[in-house]
Amino acid sequence: MQPFSKVGLDALLTPANCAVLLIDHQPSQLANVNSHDPTLVINNVTALAKTARAFDVPTILTTISAARGGNLFKQLQAVFPDQKPIDRSFINSWEDLRVVEAVKSTGRTKLVIAALWSEMCLVQPALHAMGDGYDVYVVTDASGGVSPEAHDMAIRRLVAAGAQPITWLAMAGELQRDWARTERLGAVAQILSEHAGATGAVLTWEFENEARRVQP
Repeated sequence: MQPFSKVGLDALLTPANCAVLLIDHQPSQLANVNSHDPTLVINNVTALAKTARAFDVPTILTTISAARGGNLFKQLQAVFPDQKPIDRSFINSWEDLRVVEAVKSTGRTKLVIAALWSEMCLVQPALHAMGDGYDVYVVTDASGGVSPEAHDMAIRRLVAAGAQPITWLAMAGELQRDWARTERLGAVAQILSEHAGATGAVLTWEFENEARRVQP
């Protein structure tokens, strides 16, 4: 693969150029996340998954030792009810060929990753995938570490290596790009209403006002 531009239009995510990899969003991993409010982690990764589904972005789910550490959060699995997560033993999911092949089969060159924990299950596959030529975006608020320092150092390490940090809401806006694009606007508005707090409330209010304005 050719090196990627970090600026300009080509640096932006589109529904056609990216895939999403969600790693180890399980009870055992969440139990020791102390960098973020655990409730927000569940909210954010669910919103990220719904955003990917709304824009038909290929999404790969993976767990680590699910028999011992628990299945994916029910809220997340419900977004892709028919998809069986790839269950691994490798801490670095990129060492599991099934994960690599699943990503490769999407044909996408930009890889959006969120994981628990940031300092291990996010850093290792992100660095590894970048070495294989992928342009990696890490979703910081759908990931989490065992301490604020652990998460912060993980993101700093990835940024220093060339990864691009992003949040789930920023990704939603980047994929939508233009409010005049109405094909998926209803789904996006629903996701924002359910998961984006005040942003969702304001958007719902604006849409209601607009609907009243255009009524005969």
